[in-house]
This record gives sequence, C-alpha cells and structure tokens, in this order.
Amino acid sequence: MQNEHSSMTSLANQFLVAMPTLDESYFGRTLIYVCEHDDEGAMGIVINKPTDLTIGQVLSEMNLIEQDSEENTVKELNDKTVLAGGPVQTDRGFILHNDNNQWSSSLNLAEQITVTTSKDILENLTSEQRPEQFIMALGYAGWSAGQLEQELADNTWLTLEADPQLIFNTPIAKSWDKALEKIGISAEQLTSFSGHA
Repeated sequence: MQNEHSSMTSLANQFLVAMPTLDESYFGRTLIYVCEHDDEGAMGIVINKPTDLTIGQVLSEMNLIEQDSEENTVKELNDKTVLAGGPVQTDRGFILHNDNNQWSSSLNLAEQITVTTSKDILENLTSEQRPEQFIMALGYAGWSAGQLEQELADNTWLTLEADPQLIFNTPIAKSWDKALEKIGISAEQLTSFSGHA
C-alpha cells in the first residue's frame, strides 16, 4: 500500500481544464481549482460557471448588508456574479480569497489562495475587513478515490498550476481560454484534435 500512495501526485492547488469531450456535460469548458486531492478522492471549485445570482443578492437575502454600508461597496457586490462551484451540495457556499486572514473556517491552500466556508467572512464582505480579492461559489465538484486519476488517464482534463490571476482578475467568460493559452494551445486547436485518439 505504501507505494500506491507515494506514487500518486496530488493535484491540490492545480487547475483542471475541461477537454472538449466534456462539452455536452455540466463540466463543459470549465476551469476547476483543485482544493484537495489525496488517495481518498478530490474536491475542487469551478471558477468560471456563472449563476443568475450576484454576491449582493445573496448577502441581501441573508440580511448581511448593513444600512450604513458604503454605496460603492454594495454596488461592487451587486456586480460580482456568484459562481456554480459544482454539482455537489449546491446550497453550500465557498469564498476563495487572496489573503491569509483566518476566519472561523478557513483553509490556506496556497500563498495567495484561501478557501473559507464560514458565515463570518460573509458578514464582513461589506466592511474594511473583507479580503482584497474574492469570489463566491455555491457547491463543489467531488471525485471518489481513483476517479480523478481515471478521468486524467482518459484525457478528460488538462492540468495547469493554479494562478491567482485566473481566479480573481480574469473575466469569467475568458478564463477557460486563458488557461489554455497558459498551457500553450488554443480552443480551436483543442477542438480539432480532440477527436483523434
């Protein structure tokens, strides 16, 4: 058993870039940030699949926007789209952010990437304590033991080292293409050779 575990390369803090074979599925043209990956499975958050909600709407529904909140801050939150983080537990929220402030439930994943699932960060998104850069996602993508490794062997995903710029500073509609560019290929190339095994 020792060899089996030590031979596995963790994809935590990597991106999964969907191949065209996934175009007809939930994961078509998705870019996923892998939060955890070990011999028991993997968990990641889709960072480029928008919902119809904004962060401002979510905070309003939870009564977390104070009357004295700065108008510019509220407008900014009303312009920030909530992402569909994956098909698992779609009622659960995740905030990916770029500071290492520890909220009551934070996991520091990389130097500029932390994931927080606790309500205290939501309560501070309209205050000066909020992270400088952040995205909100509902739900996550999950893989059981060996499932992601099999999908990689089947050429379902390309992998790429995670880049905070793609998470926080790239328009949602362009992040999949930008990830491909970082790998050195274009979407057109990918589509043309995806049918050839």
